[in-house]
Amino acid sequence: MNDEQLLRYSRHVLLDEIGIEGQQRLLEARALIVGAGGLGSPAAFYLASAGVGNLVLADDDTVDLTNLQRQILHTTDRVGRYKAESGKQTLAAINPEVAVQALTQRLMDEALDAQVAAADIVLDCTDNFATRHAINRACVRHRKPLVSGAAIRFDGQVGVFDLRRGDAPCYHCLFPDGEDVDEVNCATMGVFAPLVGIVGSTEAAEAIKLLAGIGTSLSGRLLMLDALAMKWHEVRVGRDAGCPVCGGRPAHPPAS
Repeated sequence: MNDEQLLRYSRHVLLDEIGIEGQQRLLEARALIVGAGGLGSPAAFYLASAGVGNLVLADDDTVDLTNLQRQILHTTDRVGRYKAESGKQTLAAINPEVAVQALTQRLMDEALDAQVAAADIVLDCTDNFATRHAINRACVRHRKPLVSGAAIRFDGQVGVFDLRRGDAPCYHCLFPDGEDVDEVNCATMGVFAPLVGIVGSTEAAEAIKLLAGIGTSLSGRLLMLDALAMKWHEVRVGRDAGCPVCGGRPAHPPAS
């Protein structure tokens, strides 16, 4: 790190758990953030400000006036612009040395697979189960740690699926695909604005810990928040040996 970086990230460097080595790992890391809305906004903010050197921000949606109640990456004058491009502009103002790639497309199939393969960590900041399961399958294939968040009305949840570990569950173990699940979204159900900030910031915290190699992650646990009562609950999540997505995963990753 140069002198300017040592100054910018000095409050991280002062933490014994992170220090210069941990901060250097962040600078060299690549994070894929799928979704630049309510959850992706605070997650991207903190990853950029913390110095995660390469960010890929993927979202095919455009900024709408109704987004501005909670999606803090965007501003009124950017209504109608792609969220990924708006987010890139905001992050450049926060930390110009972070390389941000804006993808104004819905990541699917080969494109999703390629981006997950290239990432050190993946943050699922989306709002529909089909995309969540597609991201999970790609993370399982490439054994990449996945940080997943969700928020609706006053309820939020955060989980980590560290697929580098043989004993870790995947997203499908907890929320099986193909079951009859009612899709809910903010447009019809509403969402408490600070809730997405809390959940997205927690996603960023878990991602930074994993990239820096510090602390204990949420892997194997699901953290749930009732923001109306401001109560946190935690449930343990085990790997499903019969999971059709990750059940055949070997206990240890192949030698490089």
